[in-house]
Amino acid sequence: MAEPALTYGSYLHLDELLTAQHPVSRPEAHDELLFIVQHQTSELWLKLALHELTGACDDLARDDVPLALKRLARLKHVQHQLIEQWSVLATLTPTEYQRFRGFLGSSSGFQSYQYRALEFLLGAKDPGMLDVFAGDEAARTVLTAALDRPSLYDEFLRLLARRGHPVPADVLERDVRTPHREDPRLVEVFRGIYDAPEQVWDVYETCEELVDIEDNLQLWRFRHLKTVERTIGFRTGTGGTTGASFLRRVLDLSFFPELYAVRTAL
Repeated sequence: MAEPALTYGSYLHLDELLTAQHPVSRPEAHDELLFIVQHQTSELWLKLALHELTGACDDLARDDVPLALKRLARLKHVQHQLIEQWSVLATLTPTEYQRFRGFLGSSSGFQSYQYRALEFLLGAKDPGMLDVFAGDEAARTVLTAALDRPSLYDEFLRLLARRGHPVPADVLERDVRTPHREDPRLVEVFRGIYDAPEQVWDVYETCEELVDIEDNLQLWRFRHLKTVERTIGFRTGTGGTTGASFLRRVLDLSFFPELYAVRTAL
């Protein structure tokens, strides 16, 4: 018996995708659908971001800088989509949100394991975060894989060492399950690159791509913070998080600190 012809709807599984929105408010609040769609589409973009970021890590590990740059360029476009989505959610007024917020229970964006995996792959490793997902085996599998592998920055520093740049051995041999800490010795490594970019253009370009990615992530965090502030002010967030105050603190987190510090050293 012949297989049914592939259609647009069957290829994209639209029957599943478009019926995956299940408001929990009673009576159903009109604006809850916006809230659900916003977060579902964010998770889809995060899935693609993880796909591209993992590929870029693999590319750097095998010295394929051009392909890594291609994937990082796409990642930046994905980040722009994630940033702009906040403007849609920001149309949700405090009054509209209160009509369904109480039905959300302990659910919180803090529980997005894909976002945590993205942070891990960028270098913000935190083994303790696995405890948040103690009851979710699929999430723990994704997070453990991201925790155990070298981050994008780790792979880039290893590539620099293979190219002959004086990256300290203890930096290369560190436990990749721990977060990277700013190292003044690496500032000098990057100073050498920035002093003569024409001699190592692909490496110099990669440095700037990493800065773009961090800038974009900080913009995403800032838009998240401002959307939360305009929607719930400084109230406690869903799931017991501290809301806006927590989001403001994470703005200080840097993934590639030496790439910023080198600008002062030049």
